[in-house]
Amino acid sequence: MFTKVGARGRELVKVRFEDKDIMAPAGQTVAAVLLAAGIGSCRETPVSGEARGPYCMMGVCFECLVVIDGEPNQQACMTYVREGMSIERQHGAAQIGPDVRPATDAAE
Repeated sequence: MFTKVGARGRELVKVRFEDKDIMAPAGQTVAAVLLAAGIGSCRETPVSGEARGPYCMMGVCFECLVVIDGEPNQQACMTYVREGMSIERQHGAAQIGPDVRPATDAAE
């Protein structure tokens, strides 16, 4: 479905998506690497749990949010792969810190 363009001759880096090691040319985005590896879904919506994946590929839609090296809410289309990177699907809405409370509780 996807063809790597301009990747010939680039250094390869190894990243891990959940339980799968992927060799990818340095300088590519996480979203491009996942799509080229046949991984179309990188998160689940917080409301219905429906699968989502990269859509706009330019950082506007936020459909490609993943967990990178334990940090949630990372845009896969705006993050470049690097050696040893650990990538996981994001399940639902991710808390940013231990003191974060839902907006409905903030007014109390």
